[in-house]
Amino acid sequence: MSTHIGKLQRVHLREVWKHEAYDFTQWLQENIDILNESLDLELVSAEREQAAGSFSIDIVAESSDGDTYVIENQLEKSNHDHLGKVITYLTSMKARGAIWIVSEPRQEHVNAMAWLNESSSADFYLVKVEAVRIGDSPAAPLLTLIVGPSAEAKEAGRVKQEMAERYGIRKQWWTQLVQLPEATLHAHITPGTASWIGVSSGIRGLGYNYCLTKTASGAELYIDRGKDSEEENQTIFDQIEQSKTKIEQTISFPVSWQRLDSKRACRIRIDLPGGYSSEETQWPLIQQKMAEAMNQLEAALKPVLKGLKFRK
Repeated sequence: MSTHIGKLQRVHLREVWKHEAYDFTQWLQENIDILNESLDLELVSAEREQAAGSFSIDIVAESSDGDTYVIENQLEKSNHDHLGKVITYLTSMKARGAIWIVSEPRQEHVNAMAWLNESSSADFYLVKVEAVRIGDSPAAPLLTLIVGPSAEAKEAGRVKQEMAERYGIRKQWWTQLVQLPEATLHAHITPGTASWIGVSSGIRGLGYNYCLTKTASGAELYIDRGKDSEEENQTIFDQIEQSKTKIEQTISFPVSWQRLDSKRACRIRIDLPGGYSSEETQWPLIQQKMAEAMNQLEAALKPVLKGLKFRK
């Protein structure tokens, strides 16, 4: 015995709600629970045509927690104009969230709403509305959440913002450092956003790097001759280390000899306290120490590097 299964058919929205403001918005106000089910919200009241300056918001709703949500309806393909309205209404009402209901969400607006969820403390929902029926049944609304807030999105946004701030701070740091009269070795460097800047020692794969973290900084000779160069890097390091006593006698800072046997590269490094999270008034002093350490390191290593024996 076979079970009869009906076929789901989509109905043109204008057959169900002829007018967006008079029909759909009124229906949504009276059936806010259907929206709640789609978004997992608890909106308990909804008022139509609320003023926001010279504009009129389709619906302003309140959640059971007392938070305000603005709702913008658009029974057509999403567009920039309505995206602007969503943001304007949310900020005007100081709302907790904004709900944008459209018949066809464009990908650029999906991306924009996702970005807004990552980049702000407010919650943004993009909902697709359809009308469906089975056979001769009355048309029924189908609301599908396309974009919504999540703890993961907020965390991702926080991390991105932190990274952007970190990059900006590091660029500012390097800009100030390379402008120091003492930082002649790196004076031609274009400041970037990485955690280090470097120049060649004149020997391929051996570079003089400034390094920077939140709480520490330093100057180093970094030894990395490229892919499959572990043995060669260690050989060069060992040759330099034979002059360790002489090198350290000419440097007023503690020197860290890092052969890094488990890594490809090796380094000879001077570590200094203070990084980019230090008080900005302390930056010049830290940067002066970095330049001094780099100059001492380069002067001490220069004659040793000239005597190295290795493959060209």
